[in-house]
Amino acid sequence: MTISIPDLATVRARHPEAIAEAAARRVRRPLIGDSGRIMIVAADHPARGALGVGDHRLAMANRADLLERLCVALARPGVDGVLATADILEDLLLLGVLDDKVVMGSMNRGGLAGAAFEMDDRFTGHRPEDIERLRFDAGKLLLRIDYEDPGSLRTLESAARAVDDMAARRLPLFVEPFLSRRIDGRVRNDLGAEAVARSIAIASGLGGTSAYTWLKLPVTDDPDEAAEALETSTLPAVLLGGEVGKDQEGAYEKWRKALRLPTVQGMVVGRSLLYPAEGSVETAVDTAVGLL
Repeated sequence: MTISIPDLATVRARHPEAIAEAAARRVRRPLIGDSGRIMIVAADHPARGALGVGDHRLAMANRADLLERLCVALARPGVDGVLATADILEDLLLLGVLDDKVVMGSMNRGGLAGAAFEMDDRFTGHRPEDIERLRFDAGKLLLRIDYEDPGSLRTLESAARAVDDMAARRLPLFVEPFLSRRIDGRVRNDLGAEAVARSIAIASGLGGTSAYTWLKLPVTDDPDEAAEALETSTLPAVLLGGEVGKDQEGAYEKWRKALRLPTVQGMVVGRSLLYPAEGSVETAVDTAVGLL
C-alpha cells in the first residue's frame, strides 16, 4: 500500500497498527556502510519546542513541509539515515522511506527550549525498549550541564542509566554533551576548546560501560583547537551541524577540518541542510556529503 503525506492522518486514525507493521518489515543495514563514514539528517528539534530556523520562528511547524524536506534528503546519495522523535520517525515509516537507512530515536526532549526547567532534561522521548521493539538502529541523548543548575544532576544520572540500558541491548547511543550556562535568561552552550574537552570527558565516563557509546560533538569556536579537544576520548564521534546562519561556506570549512580528525566518523546535521539559507535541500545535502 502506497501512502502519501496527505494520507498520514487517515492511516493513523483508522489503522494505528500500521506503524508497528511498517517497522517490522523495514529493511535494516549496518550502522557504518561501505564508505566507512556516516551521514545522518537530524529532525528532532520540534519536540523540544525549537521550531525556528534563522528569522523564521515557525519554520519547522509545518509538518508536511518538514516531511517533504526529509524525504528529499533521505533520497540523496550518501545520506545514511535520520535522527528524530517517535512522531516523525513513524510518519517516515508509513511513507516507506526508511528501508536501508539508519534510524536513530531521540530520547530526552523534556528540557524544553526557554523553560525554567530546561536543564532538567528528562527522558520524554524514545526509551531503550522502544528502540529495540521498533527495530531502530541507535539512540541519541542531549547532555547539557550547567554547574549552577541542580537540574543538570538529574539529567546526568538519567543519561548514565540510558547508557547502561542501551548497552544491555547492544544498541549504539550517541551522547551530545555541552557545558552550558544561562546568559540573560537563555541557555548558551560553551564551544571553547576547554569546555568541549570537559564535556567530552564527562560524557565518556557515563554508565557501567562505554562499549556502545558514541559522541555527537560540536566543532569548537576555533576549529584549529578541535583536535586537542577531541583527544579527550577514544570513543567514536560524529560532528553536529547546528544552525549555521548565513555563513554556510564558513560552516562547511569548519566541518571539513574537523572531519579529518581520527575519532570523527561522520556528521549529524539538521536545520542547515533541511532549511538552507541559500539553494535547495538537494544542493545543501550533496555539499555536506561531499565533505565526507
